[in-house]
Amino acid sequence: MGSFVIGLFGTLTLANGRFPVSEDARLFVMVGLCGGFTTFSSFSLQTLDLLRNGSTMRAFANIIMSVVLCVCAVGIGHLIAAHFNGGAQQIAQISIEEEG
Repeated sequence: MGSFVIGLFGTLTLANGRFPVSEDARLFVMVGLCGGFTTFSSFSLQTLDLLRNGSTMRAFANIIMSVVLCVCAVGIGHLIAAHFNGGAQQIAQISIEEEG
């Protein structure tokens, strides 16, 4: 949802867009609200900008590195927390169902 909002709002509110707003208002919604709601929206916007500017390799590197490093960071955080939780292996409050 945040990715959709940042794309929609960011385009509609450009200085030459349909509903131009001040740069402060754009930053508040795009970085403050969308970024706070989901950093994935900011990541998506940066990746789209790289693609639109012809930096295809940088865009794909951004995608791969972001996903891999974020998953690794979650794993490392989990391992550290599990250590302080007496070795508990649970990471979610509810079990995740496998789709089949």
